[in-house]
Amino acid sequence: MQNKIGIIDYKMGNMGSVINMIKLAGGIPYIISNEKEILDANKIILPGVGSFDAGMKNLIEKGFDKLIKEAVFQNNCKLLGICLGMQLLLDNSEEGTMNGLGLIPGNVVKFRPQSHDKVPHMTWNTVNIINPHILFTNLQNNRFYFVHSYFASCKNSQNVIGRTNYINEFDSVIFNNNVFGAQFHPEKSHKFGLQFFKNYINLSNDIT
Repeated sequence: MQNKIGIIDYKMGNMGSVINMIKLAGGIPYIISNEKEILDANKIILPGVGSFDAGMKNLIEKGFDKLIKEAVFQNNCKLLGICLGMQLLLDNSEEGTMNGLGLIPGNVVKFRPQSHDKVPHMTWNTVNIINPHILFTNLQNNRFYFVHSYFASCKNSQNVIGRTNYINEFDSVIFNNNVFGAQFHPEKSHKFGLQFFKNYINLSNDIT
């Protein structure tokens, strides 16, 4: 069923808010906690709040790291990473020493603030579209809620859907075939986050 959305429970995510927003967007959310639930899914979300190494350790301990790759590469499952979940899609992070999932080429970099800058980046901000994608259907003049001290830096510009300016310009929405990442929290972004989730739910199985 296209509107069933599995949410990976690896003890790092803002599960309740994501579940509620998915319901409002017309999806049917369910918690993924084992191998069968990942491999049976056609759309999954990897939420995340916390540190990079802690997130990877939790995924590895549950065996989710290998299962996520199997779902993406062999089953053509759509995957959406949110905040820390997005950062875990990349190769590595300045926040830790562990390798990420390596699903989108790039690394995670720490903000280098000047004296007047505040970190974390914790505010509403705009995503400027670099490569138009149906994930941003009906999202002109969009604004989303961000909370993060590290940001994505993709190796290839073709993997960037949108960028955001704070201290410096950074990649805030990224993708690689059927894998997507959003640095902002759509579950906390009111009507803009709702539309973003609707667009993800409505992605057809043959669209990358």
